[in-house]
Amino acid sequence: IWRAASGVIERPPVAVMCFFMFFAGHCQPFFNTAIVVTAVRNFSDYGGTAVGIMKGYVGLSGAILVQMYHIFCEGDPTSYILLLAVVPSFLILVTMPFVRTYDTVVAGDKKHLNGLSAISLIIVIYLMVVILVENVFGMSKSMQICSFTLLLLLLASPLLVAVRAQREEKEKDKFLSLDFPVTERTTLLESPRLNTCPDFNVVMKNDMNVIEAICTTNFWLLFLAMICGMGSGLATINNIRQMGESLGYSTVQLNSLVSLWSIWNFLGRFGSGYISDAYLHSHGWPRPVFIAITLGIMAIGHVVMASGLLGSLYIGSLLVGLAYGSQWSLMPTITSELFGIIHMATIFYTISIASPIGSYIFSVKVIGYFYDKVDSEDDHSCYGNHCFRTSFIIMAGMALLGALVSFVLFLRTKKFYATLVAKRMLN
Repeated sequence: IWRAASGVIERPPVAVMCFFMFFAGHCQPFFNTAIVVTAVRNFSDYGGTAVGIMKGYVGLSGAILVQMYHIFCEGDPTSYILLLAVVPSFLILVTMPFVRTYDTVVAGDKKHLNGLSAISLIIVIYLMVVILVENVFGMSKSMQICSFTLLLLLLASPLLVAVRAQREEKEKDKFLSLDFPVTERTTLLESPRLNTCPDFNVVMKNDMNVIEAICTTNFWLLFLAMICGMGSGLATINNIRQMGESLGYSTVQLNSLVSLWSIWNFLGRFGSGYISDAYLHSHGWPRPVFIAITLGIMAIGHVVMASGLLGSLYIGSLLVGLAYGSQWSLMPTITSELFGIIHMATIFYTISIASPIGSYIFSVKVIGYFYDKVDSEDDHSCYGNHCFRTSFIIMAGMALLGALVSFVLFLRTKKFYATLVAKRMLN
């Protein structure tokens, strides 16, 4: 794509360019799958928090790449395509050897995940401040370089948590080697993993392949909820700039809306994973109830955006962004718990098909249809609250339908999650 855009090669046919985009777009999910599945395996008791952090950085990556564009490729989008081709691929090759399952005692997982969570929140707050300052006041080139350098240091800081965890593990092993015989030490270290791990006692009995999962009611309830949630959320971000233009928002305001979406997306992904883990362990709340809650929040966000009131896009995009991000954290974790971890990746991405299906339905058949009915015949543009009101009211109704479906899933899985919590309490 870069060689074609820069003129190094002749412009390829549209079909060939679509194939290049198809190929490039499908590379990212491969590494994403490895990360999510490995996180669930390594942090089985706190899978929601681990997946929330992993998926949260995926949501935040858009805002980080925008900062890279301003530093290295300002005014040169062709070079930006090359940057997108080289930098992510290089980082994947460097970090790939570290993505594997580690056989460690889970006792310290919560503390280390809390450290990673705190660092993640610091990064997102810092990035939000940078985005607002940049869009509202502007930043010189030197200020952009300094802010981006600090951002890179913050992004590298989770390594400190990993190093500290490794050091504590070695100190614990050294202590056990001095105070316990080898046979006792083996029992202390290995039996929790082999005999009381929730993956072994609960999930392994329910491991399903994708065909078996598709034949269950729970699969289709989760799939329908994701069509309503992921589909309407993705349709919102795809049309938020056009909606802002119809309501008379300035370019600065529109840029802020689009940039802040990555922040809300991150907070939704991270927050839902962390909170669902906390309530699962402390109160035994089944995780699907949080899908119902977040889709209810999404419905409120759609209604706010449909109102067209002053500042409605800011409040509405905040609510929808948080709720949309939540689905990408909750759905993989629920998938691993309900259908097992052996075929989690296949089932997870089968359910993820709900996102493009829902996006097509809401973007083309709902928003596109009603926008075309009210736009101007001269320039095919529309100005005013009426342009998107009906579409967002419909999407609010669909989000409520998704919340209702999720509540049914919650009722169906209450006993399963009660068993899951009991097993983890034994650990």
